Amino acid sequence: MEAYFDNSATTRVLDSVKDIVVKTMTEDYANPAAKHRRGMEAEQYIRTARAEIAGTLKVSEKEILFTSGGSESNNLALIGGALANQRAGKHIISTGIEHPSVYRPLEYLAGLGFEITFLPVDRNGHISLEELSENLREDTILVSVMYVNNEVGAVEPVEEIFRIIRKKNPRTLFHVDAIQAYGKYVIRPRKQGIDLLSVSGHKIHGPKGVGFLYIRDGVKLKPMIYGGGQQNDMRSGTENVPGVAGLGVAAREMYRDHEAKIACLTGLKDYMIDRVSELEGVTVNSKKGEGSAPQIVSVSFEGVRSEVLLHALEERGIYVSSGSACSAHHPGISGTLKGIGVAQKLLDATIRFSFGIFNTKEEIDYCMDVLNELLPVLRKYRRS
Repeated sequence: MEAYFDNSATTRVLDSVKDIVVKTMTEDYANPAAKHRRGMEAEQYIRTARAEIAGTLKVSEKEILFTSGGSESNNLALIGGALANQRAGKHIISTGIEHPSVYRPLEYLAGLGFEITFLPVDRNGHISLEELSENLREDTILVSVMYVNNEVGAVEPVEEIFRIIRKKNPRTLFHVDAIQAYGKYVIRPRKQGIDLLSVSGHKIHGPKGVGFLYIRDGVKLKPMIYGGGQQNDMRSGTENVPGVAGLGVAAREMYRDHEAKIACLTGLKDYMIDRVSELEGVTVNSKKGEGSAPQIVSVSFEGVRSEVLLHALEERGIYVSSGSACSAHHPGISGTLKGIGVAQKLLDATIRFSFGIFNTKEEIDYCMDVLNELLPVLRKYRRS
């Protein structure tokens, strides 16, 4: 049996996504900027995808900018937003549990003279709204907070954050990394006060190498890619028609029968937490309920290094993660686990299980059987 529990790293594409990607690669493959009929047919795929995505957010189609994925969306929002608005100030607020595609652009901006404030989080991974309010200043030009933490699934109070920003400094831009949230939550940027929203296709059963950035009408960003002026000069370069078309289909399908899909994911998560909590020497770092996402379960296994357990599970056809896949090129102890107060001895003993729409309870049962078999052996081996 095989059980793929690494959906927060990437997901298996839907058949409908695969079909439209193949079609746009082999049949409707023209350059969407071409003036002939075939070019216009290719461009229509982009228009359709933009309309589908805008519809899921209830925003205008012109507010959707296609990118190469979540990392580019985050970089453009942060660096483009900071450089375009630096005359108003150079102070930026974020959190201590952000994804590397947020943290590293902020490091870059710090090198350019911007002042970055990183807010700590509590044991559940939530920021203090009081601390946010205390740190907002006249020269704060940007607040960047992830909607769902990619390692433990903590959900930040987006609407409450917006209300504080609006009260303290309504000129401050609010960026939300929604890469683990889009498709899992009904997101309404206008209602929630979000100015910039980052999304990645391969987290919602769409293609890799494509994503989008929602940019509220009127928000100023400095482009990062110059050239032929595609997408209203905001991101030059020939559009990735197969990726964009696949992303549009994935977005539509994830929000079709949405409540049922999320109920299924939540059921799997809660079942996993119940089952894994039966094991000895286990600490579950993810919570049940509204404050935690429906697809992520972080578990610490005392006495077993995460990498050892990961590969032992892999040998039995079970695929999990020992952290963010995008941190693999910069290995080290997770800032998120430190931030929520995970015990020192468990920092290198934590595994992330993340679910998608193809997972089943039978796969979880299989995983539990394997863990019951492996853990005593691996712990004995480590003690020796």
